[in-house]
Amino acid sequence: MKRAPAKKQAASPMRAVATTTHKKAVRRKPKPKASKKVTPGKILKYSFLLLVISFIVAAGYQYRHGFLYYLGFKTNKRIEAITKEEKKIASLRLYEIVARHKDKVFGIDVSHYQGKINWDSIDRTKGEFPLDFVFIRSTAGIDDDTQFDRNWSEAKKGGFMRGAYHYYRPNENSLKQAENFIKTVKLGKGDLPPVLDIEKIPSEQSMDSLKSGLKRWLDKVEKHYGVKPIIYSGESFYTDFLKQEFEGYNLWIANYSFFEDEIRKEWLFWQFTDKGGIKGIDGSVDVNIYNGSLFELEKLRIQ
Repeated sequence: MKRAPAKKQAASPMRAVATTTHKKAVRRKPKPKASKKVTPGKILKYSFLLLVISFIVAAGYQYRHGFLYYLGFKTNKRIEAITKEEKKIASLRLYEIVARHKDKVFGIDVSHYQGKINWDSIDRTKGEFPLDFVFIRSTAGIDDDTQFDRNWSEAKKGGFMRGAYHYYRPNENSLKQAENFIKTVKLGKGDLPPVLDIEKIPSEQSMDSLKSGLKRWLDKVEKHYGVKPIIYSGESFYTDFLKQEFEGYNLWIANYSFFEDEIRKEWLFWQFTDKGGIKGIDGSVDVNIYNGSLFELEKLRIQ
């Protein structure tokens, strides 16, 4: 007998599923990018650049008025008195200082270092910015300034309020220096008070000895003229060596710092540059600001 062929078994549903299931694709993780190392050199480089940029921004803001003057966006009339003809002062600091002191009084100081000044060529009333005063060096130690007599008389003819200053030499006798100043300078009504110029540390005596000599000079000169002298010095020299012992004296301070652009309330006069240019004077000249109005400067004159 022939056997009937066996029936095929139906495939199991679970098996069918199993055979048709695909494997999930495996995603490869991207390789991390190599990070750039921050070295001390790069930190220093970027810190320096940041410092330079900050300095430029700060300077630009500090001297924004000066930039405007320099670029010609504002009138140039107010600086004509401290410039040579057809020439602007290159320093933005000078423009800024002029712009900030429109209510103050400007002047110069001279000595034989300016040579023979052509006083007739100095137009002190030109524009909006007149030069109203001049301090003239009369003596240096026990010596005379060779241009004093001429400068003294010509300044008066030119209409300047004039004052005389003595350059103090630390290693010379203080009383002899005072006597030399008194002999040379005849102050009268309308002149500015006498000035003692002290700038150098002594090489042959102590600072205490220098201060004693300065006090002797000041006392002798004040007694002779009947008016308290003014002290001229550099800001650092005055602060470091003279401030405590010479309080009560009017100050004329020299400070040319880039970031010093306004006169301080404790300064009667401020010498803010030694690079002024004026028609009639060869080379550079010191320019100063009086810390007050013209009326107040008039009151400072010897009565």
